[in-house]
Amino acid sequence: MSLTIKEALAAKGVSPTEENLVKLKKKWEEYEALKGNLQGAALDDYDIALKNVAGGDHHG
Repeated sequence: MSLTIKEALAAKGVSPTEENLVKLKKKWEEYEALKGNLQGAALDDYDIALKNVAGGDHHG
């Protein structure tokens, strides 16, 4: 059984608004789509990291 985004965040004591939950769900679906089908792929070719820098949105 997999947790919903809301359940996973609640387990960490985070209570996002419904609006933010919709945004998080959409973003997660975008990341899942980027992964595509990696079965049999050399993982080094697909090893990426996503990093959120607080306040870093003003950097171009």
